[in-house]
Amino acid sequence: MLRYTLMRLGIFAGCFVVVWGLVYSGVVPRGLGGSNLLWVALLALVVSAPISFVVLRKERDRASAKVVAKVDDVKASLERNRAQEDGADDAARAQS
Repeated sequence: MLRYTLMRLGIFAGCFVVVWGLVYSGVVPRGLGGSNLLWVALLALVVSAPISFVVLRKERDRASAKVVAKVDDVKASLERNRAQEDGADDAARAQS
């Protein structure tokens, strides 16, 4: 998961640098007033999102599989605990 996040941040940073260069070279219009940095960040976000979606597909699938495995482990652990509690409760009621 950390690897996917770092790769995503890397793509965003690369897009930020490219968009910043395009804005300051005049190819893309500057933001209004003092909003230029925000404008560059928003443009970089818009550009990096589809790139990340396509380029990081395999890494996203790997990260998703890890998350699913962790959720399944937690569900199994909860079910074991629930069964253990039910067994202890049944044993206590049988003794009464």
